[in-house]
Amino acid sequence: METDNGSVWATERYGSAESWNYVSKDGATERRRNLREGESTGNSIFGLFKRIFLPQGYPESVSKDYLQYQFWDTVQAFCSSLSGMLATQASLKGVGVGDQEATVTAATITWLLKDGAGMLGRIIFAWQKGSKLDSEAKKWRLVADILNDIAMFMMILAPHFPAYFTLIICIAGIFMSIVGVAGGASRAALTCHQARRDNMADISAKDGSQETLVNLAGLLVSLVLIPFVTDNPQLTISLFFLFTILHLFSNYKAVRSVVMETFSEARLLIVMQQYLRDRQILTPEEANQREPVFLEFRKSVPIKLGVRLDQVVRSSEELNFALKNNDMPFLIGVRNGCICVCLRPDASVRNEIRAMCQAVCLSNLMTSRESAAQQQSHWEMVHESHEMMETLFNPFIKGVEAAGWDMHRTLLDWDEWRVEWKAKSN
Repeated sequence: METDNGSVWATERYGSAESWNYVSKDGATERRRNLREGESTGNSIFGLFKRIFLPQGYPESVSKDYLQYQFWDTVQAFCSSLSGMLATQASLKGVGVGDQEATVTAATITWLLKDGAGMLGRIIFAWQKGSKLDSEAKKWRLVADILNDIAMFMMILAPHFPAYFTLIICIAGIFMSIVGVAGGASRAALTCHQARRDNMADISAKDGSQETLVNLAGLLVSLVLIPFVTDNPQLTISLFFLFTILHLFSNYKAVRSVVMETFSEARLLIVMQQYLRDRQILTPEEANQREPVFLEFRKSVPIKLGVRLDQVVRSSEELNFALKNNDMPFLIGVRNGCICVCLRPDASVRNEIRAMCQAVCLSNLMTSRESAAQQQSHWEMVHESHEMMETLFNPFIKGVEAAGWDMHRTLLDWDEWRVEWKAKSN
């Protein structure tokens, strides 16, 4: 390409941040930067800020919702830092800092009991809810911050109840330990969603840098506030509620801004129910906006995925019923009013999605024909749901792929049971 300033024989760019031309003129080669309109030469302060606090390759290396989520996450972290200052001051006062009658031994025992209760709470919570933190990352991210605010409120109130101080501070320690597990694990799940170039480590490191910067800002503001809130419980409570409201609001906005393209149980239910109503395929943006972040997604009939065989069939005759019109690597049955799905070891991601979609269809059949349930057996409705899926599933799967859903993996909450069964016998 010929120009008045020479001939451009090559161009290069660094992500979307900058581009350069190699220009030949009068027998010499120069490397010149392409300046956008209004852009000044040299490295701007904003460019330096991006390199320090944003992942390499931003914005191409992260999901589209990254910036909006990080903005609200920064706001909530700042509010949490200020609330934590108020709670720390109150708890230190409660263990005897500034009190000449308090002993080091008593304060140490109280703090050790608090930490011990928190450690036990962390282990028990991870045991009971660890498997839910991937499939329900948004909900547990919000729950973690709600528990965090409750724990800090208890720590602020604890010094006013000296007879129950140790009990209150231990309960607060348990809540804080749950916050550590739920918040950290759900943040890891969200980082996995944001990483578009397998750059989870870079995103996590830059998130840590952002949080450190916010905490530094919170530290400076805390130094200003401490003289005003010392020995002033009314102002302490007022500021705490102000920061808590801002903290919860920004957390809600943060999780609402996340648009996950993988199917969780709630998102697949929302998309499939809409498709059954009007054959419309919801995009990830539309489904994520409808996804509940406070409570469980309400299902008319409970659905259990990855169950033992005896929760679906209990005899070879029932196995024959389950295999009628079914050549898929999963079995579906109804037991005690609950739809149970049994999976074979060789089932693919597509099979898992189909099994969940069929469970939704069966749930609709059971709900719509509840009054006639005595006349029509559950197995007849299971067979009808197999026939429905033969017609519906292929157009549905093509539609969700075209809408932008990720079909290579899911976040469906499957249990670990896998079963191999013999072919249908006569």
